[in-house]
Amino acid sequence: MKKILTASTNNDVINTVKMACKKYAAYFEAEVFGDTDPIVSYINYEIPEIKVLDYSSKNIDCAKILEAIKSDSWLHYGGIIAVTETNRQKEELEELKDNNMIAVLTVQNFKIHFERILRILWQNQQFLFNRGMQDIIGGQETGSFICGNDPMDIRFYTNFLVSYLYNTNRISADDRYRLQMTLMEFLTNALEHGNLNISYEDKSEWLLAGNDMIALLETRNKMPEYADRKIHISYSIGKTKSTFVIRDDGDGFNWRKYLEKSDTFEELHGRGISMGIDLAKRVSYNEKGNEVSFEIPNQMNSVNTVPGIIEPFAVIEYKDKDVVCRENELSNDLFFIVSGRFAVYAQKKLTTVLTPNDMFIGEMAFLLNDRRTATILAVGDCRLIKIPKTAFLTLIRKNPHYGIFLSKMLAQRLQRQTKANIELKKQIESK
Repeated sequence: MKKILTASTNNDVINTVKMACKKYAAYFEAEVFGDTDPIVSYINYEIPEIKVLDYSSKNIDCAKILEAIKSDSWLHYGGIIAVTETNRQKEELEELKDNNMIAVLTVQNFKIHFERILRILWQNQQFLFNRGMQDIIGGQETGSFICGNDPMDIRFYTNFLVSYLYNTNRISADDRYRLQMTLMEFLTNALEHGNLNISYEDKSEWLLAGNDMIALLETRNKMPEYADRKIHISYSIGKTKSTFVIRDDGDGFNWRKYLEKSDTFEELHGRGISMGIDLAKRVSYNEKGNEVSFEIPNQMNSVNTVPGIIEPFAVIEYKDKDVVCRENELSNDLFFIVSGRFAVYAQKKLTTVLTPNDMFIGEMAFLLNDRRTATILAVGDCRLIKIPKTAFLTLIRKNPHYGIFLSKMLAQRLQRQTKANIELKKQIESK
């Protein structure tokens, strides 16, 4: 059961969340709070993945709540859905480019779209509910989305994908911005030029007349010949690269013409394709011009954020084959993995290799106050943050949610190991 924190005193927002949760009662439960401090406390102790922050509720300091989340993003990042009173406020929040926000909606749009968003989150739970645990499964992660001709859909799916890649350390902060731009450009092209058949000339004439582009999209989307068209987004996330394919239901367009255009800033629009090619790798269109694919290299063996309470401790650098700790050694310090890979040897046999996705080295000796169960060697250049047990216990007393988080991480590892053992047993029995 996943809890949806709802920070609101607006009955429209509260009732919308509760009604949507009833339809997914086996998966989601609404937790409603109307005061700022209890909300921050709840986030600290429960670490909810989905947070609805209602900026239309005047007595709730959503800025303070957002700052509390951002100040310790290792624990608190997840899906934030912001609700605003006005479109101006919505635009201001979107300008923040906060990597935790997957949707920003006015109250009216929230009432219309929240159930659909909840359905999307339910259908793609692996993207949301492993956040913060960095539970990255080896091999390929593949899937697809289908969205309509609504600019909100485009923004939502873009934020959803980019946030997942950033929070699982596949992309850096700089790459996050680049990928967000690239996806938005290609998806906007699929919407405007593909599904809604808006030509370059149509768009230029509309904008030069001082009209709002959203109004043109809404007008075209009401036409019967365009209303049922969809945008198809496929992804394949591997160890070294991530690949995306975007296809629309339109008739295609002459994409070669726009590749040849000069890249000037004087034009009102038409730079999307060239910008995408500058930002991504291996960009290609199908012959018809209604499908584009591209890939980005994944960041390897490095974290994007260091927990706030760990930052004061010194970073230790290791060279290839340097020893972090030895088997049977009497030490119980905890190590946070900043970058690199670490080979784990038990009884002189290699048992596994740890990366930043595993977060910690030495948690068993730390928790059990026992001897080291393995020898750990650096593989290449690596960095760790060493945290003495007494210091970390003091930090947990001041910040109990770290203890909860560590327990969740270990429980998740145990669950994965149990599943692996079951699969191994099935393989053995089938022979």
